[in-house]
Formats: sequence, C-alpha cells, structure tokens
Amino acid sequence: MRNWFYLHSRAFVQALRRLGSQPLGTLLSALVMGIALALPAGGYILLDNVAMLARGVSGTPEISIFLDDKAEPARIAAIQRNLKAEPNLASFRFVPRDEALRQLENNGLGDVLGGIASNPLPDAFVVTLRGDDPELFETLSAQLRGWPGVAHVQLDSAWVARLAALLALGRVVVLVLAVLLGLALVIVTFNTIRLQILTQKSEIEVSRLLGATDSFIRRPFYWFGSLQGVLGGLIALGAVWAGVEALTEPVTKVAEAYGAAIMLTGPGWLESLATVAFAAALGWLGAAISVRRHLAAA
Repeated sequence: MRNWFYLHSRAFVQALRRLGSQPLGTLLSALVMGIALALPAGGYILLDNVAMLARGVSGTPEISIFLDDKAEPARIAAIQRNLKAEPNLASFRFVPRDEALRQLENNGLGDVLGGIASNPLPDAFVVTLRGDDPELFETLSAQLRGWPGVAHVQLDSAWVARLAALLALGRVVVLVLAVLLGLALVIVTFNTIRLQILTQKSEIEVSRLLGATDSFIRRPFYWFGSLQGVLGGLIALGAVWAGVEALTEPVTKVAEAYGAAIMLTGPGWLESLATVAFAAALGWLGAAISVRRHLAAA
C-alpha cells in the first residue's frame, strides 16, 4: 500500500508539472471542457429552477373533495379521521357549505346567488399532497372517490401532468447533450494525451531501457487526463454559478410580477462534486484510450 501511494503521488506530481509547463495549452483545454460541461450542468440546474418557478407561480396543486348533501356530522368526522391517517397528505382543511357560499359572494357573484332560495353548495375538504407526482394524484383521487359520503372529487393536477411531461423531456435532452459532449471531451483528451506521448517519445524509450514498466509510464498520463478533467469541471461550475447570478435578478422580477417569491439556486455540493467527478472520469477515460492506443507505438 505504501509503495502504491508513493507511485501514484509521484505520477500526480509529474502530471502537475506537465500541466504547469504548458499553461496556455492547459488553460485552453480546460476551457473547452468547462464550456462543454457547463451546458448539461446548467441545463440540469435550469430544469430544477423552472420546476420551482412553475410551482411558485401556479400554486400548490390541490384535490377538492365534495361531500354528499346528506353527509351527517359523524360521516364528516370519519372522513376527517381518514384524511389524518393518509401518509401522502401534507395538509387538508374543511370548507363548510356556508363558508363556500360567502367566498362566492365576496368574489362578485352575490347578485347571481341572490335569487337562490337555499345554499346549493356542498361541504368540502381541500387536500394538499406531499409531492407533485401526477400518478400519486390519480391514485389518491380514485381512493377518495370510494369513501362513503364523498359525492365528487375534483383534481387540480392538469398543470402538474403537463409540467412533469415537459421536465421529463428536458431531462432526456440534457442527458443526450451530456452524452454527446462527454464523447467530445473524451476525444479532446485523447488527442491531448496523444500529443503528450509523441512529444515525450524519447523519454519513454529511455525509461523502458532503464526497466520502467508500462504501468509506471502510463500512470502520469492517467493523472494528466484526470487533472485536466478536474480543471474543466471547476470551470464548468464557475460558468454555471455566473449564469445563476446573472439570471437571479430578472427571474426574481418575473416571479414578483406573478405574485411569487422565487430565488434561483445554483448547484449544491452534491451536484458540484458529481460534476467534477464526471469531468475527471471523462479525462481519465480519454487518457486511458489514448495511452493504450499510442503508447505501444511510442
């Protein structure tokens, strides 16, 4: 283990020296990787913020449970107990028929309702779910319709289904973009390592004459590709954060115009770590393919 650590630390330092020996080339390669990675990373963050913005503007989706006109207080209490026991509910409130009538009158329908002799509205429960999965809304509404005393269940989830479909499409687009750009970055690293091998061909031949193994020769190139990927990942994160900062004020103004309080959020530490790790893995993969392809001919 000690020997393994020594060999890798030696290769790591050697890769750092190679990166530092050509700062302009290192910077340009890292910028190419960073800009390419910023596109899918920014798309992923954008999808999360769009979902948050849509929920803030459209409000929380609800399910309205209208009770039978003949529902007695005991039946209403039983439904309330069942709602309390439902784990998928975030909250619920009971709306008596008289309160519903007053709300309609306050909304400007007093003249229309003035000619009605009795209150035609039923008692109701308004339910808020813990998630916004359309399947959860459908499953729970079907369950509620079977409860005794429930006359009708109105689902406020049409926009949830549309939003879920758009976000699913967006995630597929981001995934395809990440795969295509990832392949492009592997090719960039492949060519960079190939040039490194050609430049150090004499050094590699001397190392072999002195008894160096292929693993010893390959190790610095693996670290070179990985470190280049890390630099690209850090540049990608910087670009994403710069985009978030630039869009925060305009998006906040749009949200305020719709009566919503939304703040754009950048990548968290998990997303940041995943971005850098993904970039390092791409750099290592490109280096590994290039080394196996060109080192034998060096």
